Amino acid sequence: MNTTYWLKNVRLECGYRKENERVTGTMTGLFHLLMEDGRITKIVKDGEAIEDLPVEDAKGLLALPSFIEKHVHLDKTLMGDIWRACTPSSSVIERFENEKRVLPSIATSTCKRAESLLEILLASGSAHIRTHVDIYPEVGLQNLEQVQQALAGYSNRLSSEIVAFAQHGLLRSGSVKLVREALRNGAGIVGAVDPATVDNNIEASLVQLMDLAVEANADVDLHLHDPGHLGTFTMKRLAALTKQAGWEGRVALSHAFGIGDVSKEEAYDLADILRDAGISIVTSVPINRQMPPVDLLHERGVEVSVGNDNIFDVWSPLGNGDILERAGRLAELFKWVDEVSLSRTLGYITGGKTPLDEKGNQVWPKAGDAASLVLIDASCSAEAVARRSERKAVIYKGNLVSGSLYKQKQSIER
Repeated sequence: MNTTYWLKNVRLECGYRKENERVTGTMTGLFHLLMEDGRITKIVKDGEAIEDLPVEDAKGLLALPSFIEKHVHLDKTLMGDIWRACTPSSSVIERFENEKRVLPSIATSTCKRAESLLEILLASGSAHIRTHVDIYPEVGLQNLEQVQQALAGYSNRLSSEIVAFAQHGLLRSGSVKLVREALRNGAGIVGAVDPATVDNNIEASLVQLMDLAVEANADVDLHLHDPGHLGTFTMKRLAALTKQAGWEGRVALSHAFGIGDVSKEEAYDLADILRDAGISIVTSVPINRQMPPVDLLHERGVEVSVGNDNIFDVWSPLGNGDILERAGRLAELFKWVDEVSLSRTLGYITGGKTPLDEKGNQVWPKAGDAASLVLIDASCSAEAVARRSERKAVIYKGNLVSGSLYKQKQSIER
């Protein structure tokens, strides 16, 4: 594609329709976007004069900000290999051992399987990927190297970040030196899992995790499945250590099931602690156990994101990589069924970007924004979330990276 061109006939949201102060729908209009060197530099209404430049035609498709996949495991996926269901496990430790046996026996490479999943993620609209890569003695840095190879081939189609993830326990698996090495070789985030039930030492595990982060100037993503007060106690200690290190805004908690297990009053108090420490939450929107109260966390100012987590791997044969489907599930679970609530749900998969703010003012896109967007066959973002509408094209920094556009032989007349 051209580095400078007009994206014609893009449907954008302009505001909410109201009757007696009640929102009854979303107003949209057709616009033309000038794409220059990876940015949207001008936005004009349909019918207004524009410069004589190459044109791509969106044919009235709705534009939404490109999606962010905040939690995926490219090194674990079985995509691109033969179908297989999972072997049930009675504990997470048994799952670790099963994984060690199965993954080395697969004929296809980690790189090839990662590429297969990247294609699926892109097609769903995800143009930024946070992937966790397992680091443990039996594999060393092999997973990291293979995932880096896969991501290198997609560097012009999406952005990414890698978590050096001590899946089998930072202390339990003796992976500290390997994680440190991974952080020196391209991983920008350090991750661990369940300091209590996996590492059997909350304090030592968290201190080691934060030490690694500070030493490498890396962000943190702790996977915390521990329930109830065991989980919330761990969160409070992590928050204290985060503030002690000056790491506010650089720490994420994936899963954080414990917040959903305690009383509402306790959850409010914990939300305030997390907000003050700048700790964000990443949820996979599980349907088989209590999940964090996303509405409560959002109300208290805690940043929340949604990720798919396991997508057809040794842990789960399920998952399709569609982050918009996962956002729709979130709306279902929290009964967000009105126009505004559905539209606001989009923010959990876009880093907070939505076309309209809560009052209906247009906030995206603006001239100067990155030209990264998804073109969807939907009338508005609320419909896209509720109906998991079809993604027709994905554009990353002005380039078409998935799907197709309608080419126009001649530019639009002035």
